Amino acid sequence: MKEKRIKVVDLFCGIGGLTHGLIKEGLDVIAGIDNDNSCKFGYEYNNKTKFIHKDILQVSAEDIDELFGEKSKTIRVLAGCAPCQPFSKLNIKKITKKQLEPLEKFAQLIDEVKPDIVSMENVGGLANMEKYPIFKTFINTLVKNNYNYKYEIVDVSEYGVPQKRKRLVLLASKFGEIELIKRTHKDKKVTVRDVIRTLEPIKDGGVSKKDPLHRSRKLAPINLKRIKATPHDGGSSSSWSKSLILNCHKKESGKTYRHTVYGRMSWDQPAPTMTTQCVGLGNGRYGHPTQNRAISLREAAIFQTFPKDYQFLPSSEPILINKIAKFIGNAVPVRLGSVIGKSIKEHLSKKYEGRR
Repeated sequence: MKEKRIKVVDLFCGIGGLTHGLIKEGLDVIAGIDNDNSCKFGYEYNNKTKFIHKDILQVSAEDIDELFGEKSKTIRVLAGCAPCQPFSKLNIKKITKKQLEPLEKFAQLIDEVKPDIVSMENVGGLANMEKYPIFKTFINTLVKNNYNYKYEIVDVSEYGVPQKRKRLVLLASKFGEIELIKRTHKDKKVTVRDVIRTLEPIKDGGVSKKDPLHRSRKLAPINLKRIKATPHDGGSSSSWSKSLILNCHKKESGKTYRHTVYGRMSWDQPAPTMTTQCVGLGNGRYGHPTQNRAISLREAAIFQTFPKDYQFLPSSEPILINKIAKFIGNAVPVRLGSVIGKSIKEHLSKKYEGRR
């Protein structure tokens, strides 16, 4: 049942992971805004709502107010996950002012629009205010506008996402204290085995006849030798012969990275964090637990909790691995979107209804 009174605008919506989770919980997402127009089909087709192709820096408070409509009849939720690459521990370059602008703009829109509820998700490292003063600015904006807020670093596997993924999740409300619902899977994680064990086996470069998204990238001959030399179920490059070790990993400076890439997933653990490069063997521990290949697009989508019928491109378009991997890796896991939606509804049932 759709909660027509709870209107959501999803900034930085991408392909719609957060939106889809909120919609599953009945929230009325009236629009998503993103500067990547290639997300338009997937966002609108799966979520049956409006995609606005616009750079966040060009979005005004008036634009948002117009989307929300009359204040007295709605509970207005402004949600978003600003581009997180600048704040990732994988980013070794100095952050530029331009990279900070999207999060600064998010704070500005909160200040000007004054939505009833704010939801913000990003990488856990952003919570380090000494390193990232922009987050302190964001918090100060909430304080200035009399929001109750709470943020925490969440391992999404504790909410049933089959993936180890630590994220900063912030909720803020004008109605009173707000927080995420209690962990649903703290003691019983959903594992790789739980979600992909029944998929049809495929080879590197292969495609399932039943599912065009279940396809894996073709491996170079040397990488095929590497994955074959990697023990099943959680194995790493520590078992390789010297001839298979990358030259950069033979150096003292590269040894620390050696065991973080080219490994296999473990059947009975959640998958590692999905990124835009998650279907590449050399970009993390993205090897299939037993098959000699990196994970497929379908497997990556499953680890991000997209439903099987979620369409990323029109059926008439060719499936481009890099393009869809980017959609999947950049997304908020759908189940985390559901958790945020449940948390907002639970908060409103306690705080808002009592004020009416």
